[in-house]
Amino acid sequence: MKAVVLRSFGGSEQLLLENVPDPVPAFGEVVLKVASVSINRSFDLSVRKGTYSRGAVLPLVLGADPSGTISAIGKGVTNFSLGDRVAVMSTIACGYCQECRRGTGANCGYSHTIGVHRWGGYAEYVAVPASNAALIPKALSFDHATVIARHGSAAYNFLIDRGRLRAGETALVFGASGALGAFAVQIAKLAEAMVVAVAGTDDRAAFARRLGADAAINYRTGDFVEQVLTLTNGRGADLVFESSGDPVLWPLALRCVAQAGRLVSCGAHGGANVQLDLKRLYVGRLQIIGAAGVNVSDLDRALAAGAQGDISATIDSVYPLERAAEAQDYVERERPIGKVLIGSGRAFERVRQEPPST
Repeated sequence: MKAVVLRSFGGSEQLLLENVPDPVPAFGEVVLKVASVSINRSFDLSVRKGTYSRGAVLPLVLGADPSGTISAIGKGVTNFSLGDRVAVMSTIACGYCQECRRGTGANCGYSHTIGVHRWGGYAEYVAVPASNAALIPKALSFDHATVIARHGSAAYNFLIDRGRLRAGETALVFGASGALGAFAVQIAKLAEAMVVAVAGTDDRAAFARRLGADAAINYRTGDFVEQVLTLTNGRGADLVFESSGDPVLWPLALRCVAQAGRLVSCGAHGGANVQLDLKRLYVGRLQIIGAAGVNVSDLDRALAAGAQGDISATIDSVYPLERAAEAQDYVERERPIGKVLIGSGRAFERVRQEPPST
């Protein structure tokens, strides 16, 4: 098969299209004929550069979130059939630790990741654990299933499971025009919360409003903490969703949390170290909640919500497999609103499909 193989860390020139052996499913695995896989800017690019915090195993095929058709089934797999259309969650829980035994594999501290510790979906075929796969509803295309499986399932876990967002609360979503933030806005609205979106440009704030945000703020114009307090009658947000770990924005995000409120921290691509005001934490009775990974139940409900039209992906473009390096350069240079996808046998297409305005 053809695959884009990373043999040395560095720039996009390290992504080499090669002929490699077809994958053979081990016990408990299935092989997918890959239809679609997305480029994750803060993930794929850092892995390629060798800066990802959890390391990577070379040689490597990137691509954490492939979707496709099952072409081979390993021993021990009884819940899938050849030809099934499936999407994949990237985090492979160990299956043995206390969290896994509780059924909360999203909290596994010994997990591995597709496209980091084992070969991913920048290829014609990929082998994945059957326990990481879910059937794609007929109403969803492979492209939309890929994006929803990656980011919709995470938003469900981070907001609903970890953040315990409830109807009538106020959610403040940072990075609201990014792939994860866009789903956070949509899922918070589904939870019947008031949603205040934060983005870095007027265009991105306007995009968040089209997703359904009740209000949207460009944090680069004016004092956005004061704007949040004004929008919430001085109280702040019950739940703040922060996914960058930016050392400037993170302390300001904490100032936006309401008394006895929660801040969900689910990323650190903006920097691993931030300043924490302990007095604000304990006097405000605040909770800071770390979130990473998803459960199969999150994947299932995200795909179901997508099929029902309750959430939707924004897709910028699709590149053929042999242009993966060019696609990564485009993502790094342009930082488009919407996901960039890769697919074997696909023609280049500039899509820019947005969810319908709400």
